[in-house]
Amino acid sequence: MKTLEPHPEKQHCRISDDQTGTVRRQTRIVMLLILMTSLGVFPLDVILPSFPALADHFDTDTARIAFSLSVFAVGFAISQLAIGPLSDQLGRRTLLLAGLGLAVGGAIGCTFADDLQTFLGFRLMQAMGCGCFVLANAIIQDLFADQQRRQLRILMVSISGICISVSPLLGTMLQMAAGWQGSFYVFAALGLVTIGFTWKLMPGDNPGSACSGVRWRDRFRPCLTLEFAGLSLLSAIAFASHFSFIVVSPLLFLDRLGFTPLEFALSLLCYSLAYIAGGYAASRLGSFASANTQMMAGLALILVAGTAIILLPEAWRESLPGILVPMIICTAGSSILRPAATCQALDLSAQSAGTASSLLNTVVFIVGGVVSALVSSADGQLLQTLGQTFVVLGVIGILLLNVLIFLNSRKQSLGS
Repeated sequence: MKTLEPHPEKQHCRISDDQTGTVRRQTRIVMLLILMTSLGVFPLDVILPSFPALADHFDTDTARIAFSLSVFAVGFAISQLAIGPLSDQLGRRTLLLAGLGLAVGGAIGCTFADDLQTFLGFRLMQAMGCGCFVLANAIIQDLFADQQRRQLRILMVSISGICISVSPLLGTMLQMAAGWQGSFYVFAALGLVTIGFTWKLMPGDNPGSACSGVRWRDRFRPCLTLEFAGLSLLSAIAFASHFSFIVVSPLLFLDRLGFTPLEFALSLLCYSLAYIAGGYAASRLGSFASANTQMMAGLALILVAGTAIILLPEAWRESLPGILVPMIICTAGSSILRPAATCQALDLSAQSAGTASSLLNTVVFIVGGVVSALVSSADGQLLQTLGQTFVVLGVIGILLLNVLIFLNSRKQSLGS
């Protein structure tokens, strides 16, 4: 019997429709990733201007309110270490919905808290849920091709930096409009929208199931190599450079320069332009340069920024241009370095992207937290210490990258 073949034009239409559907789905997934990235700044950064109001509400001092950030950080770190590997077993959708539900519940609970202990309990609940944001990298790894992954990670780094930079202004506006509960209300609303996106975009979509049969020991093995550890540290160096400045920026602008909170917030808006410039530079560089070249360029910019801070005269150093210009250079370097290092690290463990994402993110946050704590403890020589930190991080990163390049070339020569 003669088999009827579809008409060429109809077949072409069907292929075009499939491609259009894929593009639309990927566009919506990108929107989901942007929502996840934006949500990540609310629990830590947007709430900062509300510290005095929280202290008044719970009849305590701001130091105890600041302790809530430590509680959140611990809960977040523990949660993401569990969520990443579990998502490889159970699927991204299941863990993402569960985490978002827990985070929204914790945020709503915070607004009804009558005492500090209850507030801290709901903050811990919110933090445990927010651990699901680590799955953004795993989702990118699952659903996009190589070049798309790099571009998306550049976009996520840029959006994250912009959100962090505008968060003091947003937090101030929410505090004025709705009190300290304002940031929690907005977080809960965005969380519910994100749950809707996840439910609609990933019905039965279980990218992690591809490795559900892989043993736990084998799932962690690619993440325990020297190459993965080195690339994770390079990504952490990029984050630590940016995060150190964010942590000490209130001391620099409010205490040293005598800015008002509004002037401080507007200054960080200018700083956010560095993420746009850095993202554009990373995209352009990635079109013709290798990942190693991109990482070396990013490290070089961090090193240049640190050297500039150290060499600037003190009078120029403690001025708005003297602070912002080196930081814009450093942030451009971070925006180039971090996506390239992250992509290289996660490509080593394609079958366990959730596990790899959680381990990489843990390294990034630990290094960022330790480095920023050391910088902020240098009261008298804050800017000088910041510059020296950039120089040290840049030099360590360049040495580490060269070691990884040497070991990789040696492995290739032995293999051939």
